[in-house]
Amino acid sequence: MTSYSSGERTAAPARRLVILGVALAMGATVLGGAVPAASASAPPEGAYWHTRSLMTNSHPWRFGSKSDPYSLVQRSIMEEWSAPDATRWFGWRELETLPATARDRKAWQRDGSPSRWSESIDGKTVKLSTEPAKGRVNQVRDQRQWPEARNKFELGGQWLTYEEVQRLPADPDRLKGWLTEAARVGRIEQGSVDHWLSATLRVLLYNLPAPKEVRAAAYRALLTLPHVRSGGDGVRDPLGRSGSAVVIDQSTGTGKKATASTVRLIVDTGRMVLLSSEQTVSLAGEPMPGKSYTQTMIEVGWTDSRPAVPALP
Repeated sequence: MTSYSSGERTAAPARRLVILGVALAMGATVLGGAVPAASASAPPEGAYWHTRSLMTNSHPWRFGSKSDPYSLVQRSIMEEWSAPDATRWFGWRELETLPATARDRKAWQRDGSPSRWSESIDGKTVKLSTEPAKGRVNQVRDQRQWPEARNKFELGGQWLTYEEVQRLPADPDRLKGWLTEAARVGRIEQGSVDHWLSATLRVLLYNLPAPKEVRAAAYRALLTLPHVRSGGDGVRDPLGRSGSAVVIDQSTGTGKKATASTVRLIVDTGRMVLLSSEQTVSLAGEPMPGKSYTQTMIEVGWTDSRPAVPALP
C-alpha cells in the first residue's frame, strides 16, 4: 500500500465479517482506490476507555387506578470499561423510579405515595422501587466462537483491533465511504443504509477509543446524511453543559402503522464527545412512552480507575 503525503489517518478495512461468513477485501475495493498505509497509532491515554451514563426511561405501563392513573420513569447508571485489548466490563445500577410529571406525581400521592410496585393497572408483573438497587459489575465474557473476532472492537459489523480503530479515516467522506462499504458487505438493505450510518457514526462519539480526529469526522459525516439536521449551537444538555445539537428523524409506515422517531444528540464539539441522546417515538401521532429515553453521558474518555459497581450520582 502507498501512503498519504498529507498524513491523514486511515484504516485498512476490517479484514473479516465473520458473522456473515464474508470479508471486506484488503486494498482498493473499499474506498474505490488504493488504501494508503496508516500512520502510527496513538498510545492509550489510560488503562480503560470509559463511559458513565445516566439513563432515564419512560415506563411503558400505567399505575395507580384506571380512574386516576399515572406514569413512571426509571433511572439507572450504566458504565463500561474497555481495555486496549478489547477486554470489557459492564456496570449497572438501578436508581429510583419516580412519577413522570407533576400531574403524575399528584396522582401518585393520591394513590398513597407507594414506594414499590409489583403490578401495573393492566396486571403486568413488575418490580419497581423508589430506592436505588445495590448494582453490579461484571467482565463481559466473549461468547463468540470465531477466533478472528475475539479481542476486537465492533464497528458497523467489522471487528477492529485497537490499532485499527486508531487508523480509521479522519476525513468525513472517507469514513462514510468505508462504512458504506461495510453496509454493503453486511447486506444492509439499500433503503436503510442512511439510518444505519447515522446509528453507526454516533457510536464513534462515545463508545469506541477512537482518536478525536476520527470522532470529529464522524460528527461531520452525520450532518451530511439526508435525515439529519443541525439543531443549533449553545444548547444545554440535562446537566447544563453546552454543546451543538444534531437531530435525526426517521419515519416508517402509513396510517395507523405510521411510526416516527426523533433522536436529538448534544455534542461537545470541543472534545468531540457525546453529551446526551434523547429519543422520542410516536405511533400514528400518539406518543409511545416505552420507546422514549434520555441518555446523559456523565463521563466519556480514558481512565486509570478500575471497574467497580457504579456509584450513586
